[in-house]
Amino acid sequence: MRIIPAIDIIDGKCVRLSKGDYDTKKIYNENPLEVAKEFEDHGIQYLHLVDLDGAKSKHIVNHKVLEQIASKTSLKIDFGGGLKTDEDLKIAFDSGANQITGGSIAVKDPDTFRSWLSTFGKDKIILGADAQNEKIAVSGWLEESDKELIPFVTEYQKQGVSYVICTDISKDGMLEGPSFDLYEKMLKEIEGVKLIASGGISTFDELPKLAELGCEGTIIGKAIYENRISLKQLENYISETQF
Repeated sequence: MRIIPAIDIIDGKCVRLSKGDYDTKKIYNENPLEVAKEFEDHGIQYLHLVDLDGAKSKHIVNHKVLEQIASKTSLKIDFGGGLKTDEDLKIAFDSGANQITGGSIAVKDPDTFRSWLSTFGKDKIILGADAQNEKIAVSGWLEESDKELIPFVTEYQKQGVSYVICTDISKDGMLEGPSFDLYEKMLKEIEGVKLIASGGISTFDELPKLAELGCEGTIIGKAIYENRISLKQLENYISETQF
């Protein structure tokens, strides 16, 4: 299972929110590149970079941060937040993103999302399936849609989606543990999905459990910043589980 730390960006700074609420913003570092380099120094190869300003303003904002991290580390970055147009996508890939995550766009403008899938391929485009009570949420989680999580993912899988990041919003940033039951259900009902678990990771012991369920990766945010999980633990896990 891939270990994917998260860096969320507001005003160019590394922050975390609770349940996606911008009013709960906590700044952890003024310099995201510093954070990314520290991850890299501990054997981490992947990064989930979220442009929270972009998610709110509905177009890419913090691409300079992406460019800086991509050009000064070897981390493979998946980038999301506010990607709405072909131009946004071009900026993200030109700035060094390996993959992009489309969430709201997949709900509100499926034609564009499908065109990205066919243009860039399933290894470059991740479906962001963020859910509250198994209903998809959009616009930086400020709105709930009427789409049911599992049918939504299944439909996109038929159209070529391979990677899916699923965040249970009720768990995100709460350090109360991830949605094991939800991920188990998804992996059972959506055959062959590469599921990346996100939200609620609070202790190191949860990681082997997610791996056992069959998650392809897990995104870890606040647990790292609040020192619930050390980078040394992650480094050891990576070296022990790499083949």
